[in-house]
Amino acid sequence: MPQFIITGNYTSQGMKGMVEHPSDREAAARAVVEAAGGKVTGFYLTSGETDFLLIVEADDSAKIVPALMVVGASGSVSGLKTIRAYSNAEFNAMQKAAGAIAGKFKPAG
Repeated sequence: MPQFIITGNYTSQGMKGMVEHPSDREAAARAVVEAAGGKVTGFYLTSGETDFLLIVEADDSAKIVPALMVVGASGSVSGLKTIRAYSNAEFNAMQKAAGAIAGKFKPAG
């Protein structure tokens, strides 16, 4: 099943809410992703450029986008980014497919 890596940052509004009312952010993320038809397989709070990282399984990104819209509209997060991740087995298949079509391409010049 396709996997997606989602990163983002908490806004000052979101952080204020967590300080005033600590809550399980993994459970909140899991609930919204599952409502959209996906499955959270990893949830991490991170340091550096982003504040959190989720690994999500879903049939396609069209199932994840509605969940991200809801979370983004809440005002508690910003800078949401979604990246499609490929397993090593998937990448190996892509390499073989590239090899099979390589002879069909004629470079410019």
